[in-house]
Amino acid sequence: MNAPRDPWDEEEAGPVARLYAMTGGRGRTGRTELTLDTMVVDIGAGFAPRRSEPEYIDIVRVCRVPQSVAEVSAQLRVPLALTKVLIGDLIDDGRLIVRPPAETTNDIGDLGLLRTIANSLRGG
Repeated sequence: MNAPRDPWDEEEAGPVARLYAMTGGRGRTGRTELTLDTMVVDIGAGFAPRRSEPEYIDIVRVCRVPQSVAEVSAQLRVPLALTKVLIGDLIDDGRLIVRPPAETTNDIGDLGLLRTIANSLRGG
């Protein structure tokens, strides 16, 4: 006879459950400055981050050059709300800084951001 399965088996919960556990259940951040097009950049180049979880390390790596919050989310394949929480933690640590969204003088930049967002929503 098979033992009943735990509906919250870690293997089936996947990476999102791990992220929620890592953030202490925080699924949202109060940081109103973190919008889709807010730029974030690593200011601690050459120094090890305080946080050693792979998601934080990946964000620091991606943000060696300024990235929008949407780009970070899409590149790491992490839900946007959780990406904002993780970025907020790194801002609190003094590792990342926020820059206002990049001004574009043509529609090509906007089109690139929209494609990044669309690809993120499609899961690829």
